[in-house]
Amino acid sequence: MALIGMWLRLELRRRWRSLLVLALLVALAGGVVLTAVAGARRGDSALDRLLARTLPATLAVLPNQAGFDWDAVRALPGVAAVAEFAVTGPEIDGIGPESIGFPYGAGVMDTIERPVVLEGRLADPARADEAVISPAFAEAHGLGIGDVVDVRLFDPATVDATATTATTPAADGPVVPTRIVGTVRSFWFSDAPGSSGGISSSPGLLEQYRANLLGYEEQITVNALVRLTDGAAGVPAFQAELAALTGRTDISSFHLADQAERTARTTAFESGSLLAFGLAALAAAVVLVGQAVARYAATAVADLQVLQALGLPRRHALVAAAAPPALAGVAGALLAAAAALAASAWFPFGTAAIFEPEPGPDADALVIGLGAPLLAVLVAAGAAGAARLATAAQRSGAAPRRSAVAAAAARAGLPVPVLVGTRFALEPGRGRSALPVRPALVGAVTGVLGVLAALTFSAGVAEAAQNPARFGQTHAFSLYLGFNGEDFGIPAGPVLEAIAADPDAAAALDARSGVVDVRGAPGSAVTPVTVYSFAPVGPDPYPAVLTAGRLPERPDEIVLAPATAEALGAEVGDRVTAPDRGAAGLTVVGTGFVPNGPHNNYDEGGFLSDAGYDELVDGFKFHLAFVALRPGVDPAAVQERLAAAGAAAAGSPDPLPLEPVAPLTEAAQLRNVEVLPVVLGLFLALLAVGAVGHALATAVRRRRHDVAVLRALGMTRGQCRAVVVTQATVLAAVGLLFGVPLGLALGRVLWRLVADITPLQYVAPVALLALLLAVPAAVLVANALAAWPGHLAARLRIGHVLRAE
Repeated sequence: MALIGMWLRLELRRRWRSLLVLALLVALAGGVVLTAVAGARRGDSALDRLLARTLPATLAVLPNQAGFDWDAVRALPGVAAVAEFAVTGPEIDGIGPESIGFPYGAGVMDTIERPVVLEGRLADPARADEAVISPAFAEAHGLGIGDVVDVRLFDPATVDATATTATTPAADGPVVPTRIVGTVRSFWFSDAPGSSGGISSSPGLLEQYRANLLGYEEQITVNALVRLTDGAAGVPAFQAELAALTGRTDISSFHLADQAERTARTTAFESGSLLAFGLAALAAAVVLVGQAVARYAATAVADLQVLQALGLPRRHALVAAAAPPALAGVAGALLAAAAALAASAWFPFGTAAIFEPEPGPDADALVIGLGAPLLAVLVAAGAAGAARLATAAQRSGAAPRRSAVAAAAARAGLPVPVLVGTRFALEPGRGRSALPVRPALVGAVTGVLGVLAALTFSAGVAEAAQNPARFGQTHAFSLYLGFNGEDFGIPAGPVLEAIAADPDAAAALDARSGVVDVRGAPGSAVTPVTVYSFAPVGPDPYPAVLTAGRLPERPDEIVLAPATAEALGAEVGDRVTAPDRGAAGLTVVGTGFVPNGPHNNYDEGGFLSDAGYDELVDGFKFHLAFVALRPGVDPAAVQERLAAAGAAAAGSPDPLPLEPVAPLTEAAQLRNVEVLPVVLGLFLALLAVGAVGHALATAVRRRRHDVAVLRALGMTRGQCRAVVVTQATVLAAVGLLFGVPLGLALGRVLWRLVADITPLQYVAPVALLALLLAVPAAVLVANALAAWPGHLAARLRIGHVLRAE
């Protein structure tokens, strides 16, 4: 053992640079892997940890009825807490309405949706002049704790005059200077991906300025958050009690527990993607760092041959060869653990970051505590294994494996450099010149496959993220025509006909929405479903997006959105029942996306024919119109013209308030994972470059005797370079042959998986530029890697090599 220690000290002195580089490689690769795995675990648990601490609401109940008796709801069995919120909002200078939270009543942020405080404190519920913000609000508006904003309210008479109209009044009431006292986070008080955050005033604002928000007559709708004792399991019983209490079956709700489950699926997908990235990085590290470890160990074994001839036991020689890289592995593992701890401040990423209750650095004891030692053990085991293989290779006399491709090249009479280069790429050789070729081939295929799969997937993400039609939002504009059974005085028929007659308009849709109780399988629970009447206007069909089947044509037919169809357990051709239809029920004739409405997401709800809607629903909760444009038309260029045409048909002097389609949260969520496949593709490309580069350099070094013999027999320097170029080109060709089709298929499979999870309309993505450049780029990179090894092969000192051999 003393000899092993002496050898280790000698190696540290003479090869410290190589060992330092090896340690840094281990640190880099290990840090990436540990960071990715720890980040995936943290992101996967973020939402659960937040929900466990914040008393989350089970439902957002939306009766949209002025004067609704919420005290009676509080008295229902199974109700743990209720927090009211007025469907209105004050004005704040410089802050858009989308960032100004509803005025909330007592109980919010206390008995229900009690948020974690990221900075500062909660607002005092007894004060009207305090507010809290979300993290994105501080970033978007440059405001933080201690800053004061002016909350502008309304004159009660102004509220009463405009409560039942589509007019949004200007604030003409008192101004409340409000101090920001905290930054908070809960499931309800969270930032939507890509949003500018929100500011929420203390419940004291609604209590002390109730008339300035609801008016004297209190015609403004007040809805509420409801937390049930039994959580999601208590929803069916609560809905039955609520219907019995109010005599209404059309009260819609946001099932927040279901939304949390859907969000959990999104974060699970993002975390799974990050974990897959970590595993791919691990594979790249095994290949790239493993090659460096193997080269070091093989060199050490060769150096130790003299000592073995003098009596050093073989086992001691293996330990001596493996000890220096193992020591470098320990140092690299410690650096990797430190890097993972430092990088944890950037995680979780994507959607999970919105729900992380404790942002900042986080030491994952399981991942770092086990991963770092395991990393050091893997390096040591790899070094020992490489040393053992190098020793065995010195004694091997097995016949080499022959390549059918190389044999075919020989039969075809191809030039000697081409034949030799093909054999170098596909045949391992024998004896001291033996060299494994499969790692290089696998690396080349994996690199091309990974890059093509990543770019194909990214093409799907990029196209869907900027195309609302993939989510069924084929309209460019929406128009509010009425609310709670009362129209705003806009004649829908003439207005939509005038808009649809514009040459740039494709079609319009007159859509009333209401809630229908629907039951799927016999004996299953009743599910409230937001349904839209499908009444297209214009010469062309309205471009609804269906995933299966067709649109409803008869009163007893319905199209269900994907999430609703899943909740009901219904497919195309099935029958679902509704109380107002009796035993006859409704036939599901299609599944597809609906408009992203005030009380439903684009994948929740359904379409009924106009006649079917009239039979099932009395009046409407919202009366809306949607305007679709022809392909290639810029919405901003035609908005003013269409609004003027509609106003002329309505006899109004003012343009109609056509609203552009709002960006979807799901599109922003897609962008969160767009970077991962690209980075993964870069890692796999690095693996391919490392594998091919290592194969070329090692082939020239290990097979220098073969090259020297060929040079002695008349091969020129240029032909030597051609040997290495041929070897590189063959590796690239194998990578392209298998990697391109497999990468395209893998990218599409992954994108279909995401399309089903999101959900959205699947359109096969094509990374056209990547496909066109794959062949020239792969050949160019391979030949660039061949340049230096080819130069070394051409400059071999023939006499010296043959004399040494």
